[in-house]
Amino acid sequence: MSTFYITTPIYYTNAEPHAGHAYTTIAADVLARYHRLKGDDVFFLTGVDEHGENIQKIADQKNISPQAYCDQIASTFTTLWERLNVSYDIFLRTTSELHKSGVRKLLNTLYKTGDIYKGKYEGYYCRPCERFFTEKEQGTNRICPIHNLPLEWVEEDNYFFALSKYQDPLIKHIHENPEFIQPESRRNEMLNVLESGLEDVSISRSSVSWGIPLPFDTEHISYVWIEALSNYVTALDYAQDGEKFRKFWPADVHLMAKDIARFHALIWPAMLMAVKLPVPKKVVAHGFLTKDGEALSKTLGIFIDMDTDIGTYGLDAFRYYLLREFSFGNDGDYRPSRLDARYNADLANDLGNLLNRTLGLVSKNFGGIPEPTTAGEFDAEIQQMAREMVEKVDALMDQLVFDMALETIWEFVRRINRYIQQTQVWALAKSEETKGRMGTILYNSMEALRVVAVLISPFMPNTANRIRQQLGLDESFNDQGLDTVAEWGGLPSGLVLGKPEPIFPRKDTKKSKRTSKGRPAQAEQPADDNLISFDQFQELDLRVAEVIAAEKVPNADRLLKLQVDLGSEKRQVVAGIAAHYAPEDLIGKQIILVANLQPAKIRGIESQGMLLAAEGGKELAVATFERRMPSGAQVR
Repeated sequence: MSTFYITTPIYYTNAEPHAGHAYTTIAADVLARYHRLKGDDVFFLTGVDEHGENIQKIADQKNISPQAYCDQIASTFTTLWERLNVSYDIFLRTTSELHKSGVRKLLNTLYKTGDIYKGKYEGYYCRPCERFFTEKEQGTNRICPIHNLPLEWVEEDNYFFALSKYQDPLIKHIHENPEFIQPESRRNEMLNVLESGLEDVSISRSSVSWGIPLPFDTEHISYVWIEALSNYVTALDYAQDGEKFRKFWPADVHLMAKDIARFHALIWPAMLMAVKLPVPKKVVAHGFLTKDGEALSKTLGIFIDMDTDIGTYGLDAFRYYLLREFSFGNDGDYRPSRLDARYNADLANDLGNLLNRTLGLVSKNFGGIPEPTTAGEFDAEIQQMAREMVEKVDALMDQLVFDMALETIWEFVRRINRYIQQTQVWALAKSEETKGRMGTILYNSMEALRVVAVLISPFMPNTANRIRQQLGLDESFNDQGLDTVAEWGGLPSGLVLGKPEPIFPRKDTKKSKRTSKGRPAQAEQPADDNLISFDQFQELDLRVAEVIAAEKVPNADRLLKLQVDLGSEKRQVVAGIAAHYAPEDLIGKQIILVANLQPAKIRGIESQGMLLAAEGGKELAVATFERRMPSGAQVR
């Protein structure tokens, strides 16, 4: 059996968890669940980082011990992970003896290599970050680039790790292992840091008391970042060379936000190289979340209201939106209007409607799941599509391309909806001669739903279980592994259906319009005013799309049929611009597409969106960009 070790960073207990923590942890949970689905032996680590100067200061302000304060904050993380249905195997706390003993062993081993030495540190320091900034990182104003606060000059006797010694080994490892740092933009960023030169790093503090003393000099406390990075091995009982350490190390994926990539991609691997331990297989640093185009800020009241959105749409819809809407390596703009659009289009219309209409037809005409006896048109196509979907999703999950993996599944969901329309299965109940064909179509549709339930279970575990229950499956049926969807026909005939109920009832949130946090509610506009509100504008989903094919529509002088690439999917658009553009002139252009426009039939051709263009008199120009942008990027 293969093993899979996935980690989140251990989150700092200076504050309660927020949506950024949730984003990382849900992504890690999806990977852990997917690898369990594949039959791997999975170990999923998350936890909290409880030491350091900031924690001591907050505890003093609250007039409680640092441990008592950490106990309070740690429980807010475990409570949130429970609510978000996070299936971690260990929640590590750095105040645990498991962690402390492992840190002492690792530091002792590192000290014996000769790569630790004592010296005097003089430099500019950010107390909230608890780190020194090099001259290159400070900028001209000596402002912390993360907290936007003035840096303090600090002088202190410290122990140092000879990080500079590992500059060339790190460059060599990154070049020889292109998958080591992801995405590629982060890999290039780390290579730039390396090529500009590494400096040795301080690994201790003599002015801090709340932490783990260095085993070779108890007058010094282990620098919180060095100690925190050690958690990835201490959680495996590294101190005792435990069975878990021998089984799961090196980690398959370290997952984190991009602001801490340097610690994980440079300092941590160098420490491991120094003590002759294998480095992690992948370090994946995802982008930041913003809200309605603005940086999250507690001060300004701009935050992602997880409680409200989960209460409105349900946990699985929230999980789906986070990983479907954004390209994981890039920054993502969280917009409640897009969550609403995704919910109603993808979940209620596509998946929910497919389940409801199929169950309804089976209940009305067969009672239980019919036997597939009469093959016909489109059957082989959807069975082949299912097999190809499983392989494609597996490859995309290996690359952590969550949005494309979900889009691949939804392409199949939409195809099954079209299959029901194409076969007009509801009409086949009129004659006993066509009843066998009707049963086969409905069986195929329900088998497709079973396959979909398996594939979406890492993303939406509760929804997957509800689909299985309505199909009449219970826990005694071993149909939930990835191997069970490799071949078509795993759904047993004759099963009595479970109780049908809508899994994603449609939401009409326009009746109770919500205002954005940090932005005052807008005054009611007069009835004859043609101004729109910011919230109305936010309902438009404008995306960068690249034209990859174009042709004239027969017998239509003004129309062109375009195929456009949105990064996560390809669409067909019909545009009335043939009088101004030849088809070949558009190929390769990046246009602005209204991506959430309801599909329409134009001259019998489905158009899945609308491009933007400026028109003045007899002139028309398609809106494009002055430089290349990623396909699918939001326009706002």
